[in-house]
Amino acid sequence: MRSRLRTLGVSLAALAALALAPGAASAAAKKDFKVAWSIYVGWMPWGYAADSGIVKKWADKYGLSIEVKQFNDYVESINQYTAGAFDAVTVTNMDALSIPAAGGVDTTAVVVGDFSNGNDAVILKGKDKLADIKGQTVNLVEFSVSHYLLARALESVKLAEKDVKVVNTSDADMAAAYKTPEVTAVVTWKPIVSTILGEPDAKKVFDSSQIPGEIIDLMVANTEVLKDNPAFGKALVGIWYDTMKALAEDKSAKESMATASGTDVPGFDEQLATTKLFSAPKDALAFVNGAELKATSEKVSAFLFDKALLGKDAKSAGAVGIEFPDKTVFGDAKNVKLRYDATYMQAAADGKL
Repeated sequence: MRSRLRTLGVSLAALAALALAPGAASAAAKKDFKVAWSIYVGWMPWGYAADSGIVKKWADKYGLSIEVKQFNDYVESINQYTAGAFDAVTVTNMDALSIPAAGGVDTTAVVVGDFSNGNDAVILKGKDKLADIKGQTVNLVEFSVSHYLLARALESVKLAEKDVKVVNTSDADMAAAYKTPEVTAVVTWKPIVSTILGEPDAKKVFDSSQIPGEIIDLMVANTEVLKDNPAFGKALVGIWYDTMKALAEDKSAKESMATASGTDVPGFDEQLATTKLFSAPKDALAFVNGAELKATSEKVSAFLFDKALLGKDAKSAGAVGIEFPDKTVFGDAKNVKLRYDATYMQAAADGKL
């Protein structure tokens, strides 16, 4: 399960490790690469690709060695990437900005894999209107995409965070917490959402399908590593689209991913139904080249700035620059640390991998 969390302690630990990691701030041509991933419906293809030989196929094509390692702790995987121990990592758009990018690690989104299209939800106990959340205590993982979803939900009914009380609650404890009398509102993600909605008094009042394209799941890589080793980016993209083909055409591939994520095929299908997977490069390209991504990036930056998650010296929501495929930049053009690069996905679309 992906625990999408960001805390100041995590950031400081990552930065300390970064300072100690030899070569973390610079890159060079090399043959051996390490990729980190964690359990979440949109990232299960990476584990399957490693187990099935798809990773080796693409690594061999470019004369590379690519190690794909699963982390049970999502935050730790980002820490390790930020510290330079891994060349690439699966991460949300928000966490890519708030952890490695805000920490000074120039990071490029190589594969835009999916966005949450209902996986994340606001649930009330015994109330069926979002406006009923006013005055309630809301349990969620603080500073996570759940926190962002709450902010966007409140905005939709002309409320603000001051109108509720947020209580930081571990995702591991969320389903059990909901069953206690004092918990009346939660924000979380699947499969926890599905578990809680199994309770007769649970009412979903808002979900990520109402802000489509704002909670994005990525495979990002160190920008300098990519610059010096473009074959690594090509291999990552090749792995993703080969695995997407297997997911669509090979029943055993879906069964394997379902089992690895701790569910069965119906359970995995239920999660896939609320995940907008970009199975073909043309779909990912349309998304990453669209104006909506720029608007989303501004919203996410504003949220992170409001929560003081763009670094202690950040003076505005644009403190960390974000570059888009057309080379336009939101924020500080002299401090671009997060980049959406369509180069590799375009190569896949053009059959030039």
